[in-house]
Amino acid sequence: MLDIACPHAPLPTVLDEGSTNAVQTTTPSTEPEENIKETPLPKLQLFILLYLQLAEPITSTVIYPFVNQLVSETGITGGDERKTGYFAGLIESCFYAVEAICVLQWGRASDRIGRKPVLLGGLLGLTLSMIGFGMSRRYWAVVLSRCAEGALNGNIGVTKSMMAEITDHTNRARGFAFLPMIWAVGGTLGPIIGGVFARPADRWPGFKASLFWTAYPYFLPCIIAACISMSAFGFALLGLEETLPRVTCPDGRKSPVIQDIEKLSPVRADKPAATTEHTSEQPRTSEGVREDCPQHSQSSTEQAAEDIVPAATDNHPIETSRTDDTVSLRTILIPRVLYPILNYGFVALIDQAATVLVPLMYSTSIDLGGLGFDPFTIGVIQGVGGFVGGLIQIFTFPYMHRKFGSKRLYICSYCMYLVIFVAFPLNSFVTKRAGRVGAATWGVLAVQWTAYVVSYMTWGCIFIYISDAAPNQKALGITNGLAQTTASTVRAMAPALASSLFSVSLERRLAAGTLVYWVLCGITVTGLVASRWLPAKLRTEVAR
Repeated sequence: MLDIACPHAPLPTVLDEGSTNAVQTTTPSTEPEENIKETPLPKLQLFILLYLQLAEPITSTVIYPFVNQLVSETGITGGDERKTGYFAGLIESCFYAVEAICVLQWGRASDRIGRKPVLLGGLLGLTLSMIGFGMSRRYWAVVLSRCAEGALNGNIGVTKSMMAEITDHTNRARGFAFLPMIWAVGGTLGPIIGGVFARPADRWPGFKASLFWTAYPYFLPCIIAACISMSAFGFALLGLEETLPRVTCPDGRKSPVIQDIEKLSPVRADKPAATTEHTSEQPRTSEGVREDCPQHSQSSTEQAAEDIVPAATDNHPIETSRTDDTVSLRTILIPRVLYPILNYGFVALIDQAATVLVPLMYSTSIDLGGLGFDPFTIGVIQGVGGFVGGLIQIFTFPYMHRKFGSKRLYICSYCMYLVIFVAFPLNSFVTKRAGRVGAATWGVLAVQWTAYVVSYMTWGCIFIYISDAAPNQKALGITNGLAQTTASTVRAMAPALASSLFSVSLERRLAAGTLVYWVLCGITVTGLVASRWLPAKLRTEVAR
C-alpha cells in the first residue's frame, strides 16, 4: 500500500523501468541542470502509439490525389472544371467540421474511462468510414462517409495526452518530435496510396476484367488505408498499456490519480528541502496498487502536491491538484492554456490550406495558373517531400529545441509558411511563361518543399506548449481535446476557404488569379503576431 498519510514524510516513488518495479526514496540532487541525464523513451509503447497515430494522416490524406476527379465523376459540377474546388473543399472540410464537434467529448471521455478504450474505438471508426468512402458513388454518400470518419475518430487529441504521460521533461522534446514525423510519414503514404492505387482498372491488366474495380475505381486505396487502421487496432489491443493512473477506492470504484504535469520533471539541488526530497519521476500507480480513495485522503494528497509542484510565478501560475471526479471546461479557460491553443489554430489553418492547395494548384491546367500534373505525379511529390521532412524532423528537432528554445524555434519555422505561399504564384508565373514544366518550375518546387520541411518544427513546439499548459494530468485529456477542437474547427474552414478562394480567383481573375495566395500570406502574418503571447519559457523550465 502506497503510504501518503503523513504530509511531511518523503513520498516514496514507484519506479517503472522495463519489467522491474522498485520502491525507493531519493536524496536531494546536486547534479547541475545541464548534466541531468535524459530518461530513455519506452520504446515499445512509443512504437505502438506512433503506429496508431499513423492511421489518421493516412486516412485523411489518401483522398487528396483523386478527390478532384471523384467530384467530377459524381456529376455534381456539371462538367465545369472551375467549380471543382467548391465541392472538393466541402469533402475535405466536413471531416474536420464533425471532428471539431466530437473530439472534445472524446478527450473528456479519455479522462474518465482511460486513454486506451477511446483510441481503440477511434481506430474502428476510421476503418469502417474508409470502407464506406470507397463504396460511395454519389456525392452525398461521399460527404456522409467523410463526416462519419470525423465523428468516430477521437484519437488525435488523446495520443498527445498519452505522449505527455509516457515522457518527462528530459525526453519530452524527443518524444513529441516523432508526432510531426508521423504526420509527415502519413502525409507521405496517404497521397502515394491514393495516387498509385486509384483507378486500378485503368493501370493494371489484372483489374481490367473485373467490373467491381470499374464501378468502384477508388475502393482499392480506401481499403488499403482501412487495413492500416485495423492493424493499428490489433497492435493497440495487444500491446498498448493504459497511461492514466487509476486507484481502487474502498467501494470498489476505480478513480483517476490526479498528478500535476510538472511532477514529472527533475528537481534541482537549490530547491527547498520539501521539494528536493522527491524523485524526477512521478509515481505511476497501476490498478494493482491500492491507495485510499481520493475523497478519503484529500488533505494529504493536496499537501503532497504542494510539496512537489514548483513555485508559481506571475506569468505561470501553478494550480494545485484537485480530487474532484471531473475537470470542468472552465478550469482550463485560462491564458496559459488559451494562448498556445490560439497559435495551434493558426498553424492548423495555414498548414491545412497549404495541404489543400498543393493538389489543387498542381492538377490545374497550365493555362489557368496550375502545373498540369496528374494524380500519380502529385502523389510522388507529396510523398517524397513528406518522407524527407519526417526523417529530418526526427534527427534535428530535439537538438534545435534545446538550442533555440520553444518560442524562437516556433517563430522561425512558422515563417516558412510565407515562403510556401509565395512559391505558388511564382511557380505559376514561370510555368505559364515557359508554356511547360521546366527546370525553373522544379527549382521553385524544391524551394517550396524545403520551406515545408522546416515548417514541420512548428508542430513539435506547439504540441509541447499545449501539454505543458495543462494544469494537471487529469486535465490533460480535456486540454488536448479543446486544442484539437480548435484545430479541427479551423481545419474544417481551411479547405473550403482555400479551394473557394482558389476557384474565385481563377473565375474572376482576381490579382491575376493569385489572390488566394496573398490572402493566406496575410493570415500567416496575423498568426505571427499572435505568437508574441506564447511564454518565453515552458513551466518546466521556469520551475527549474
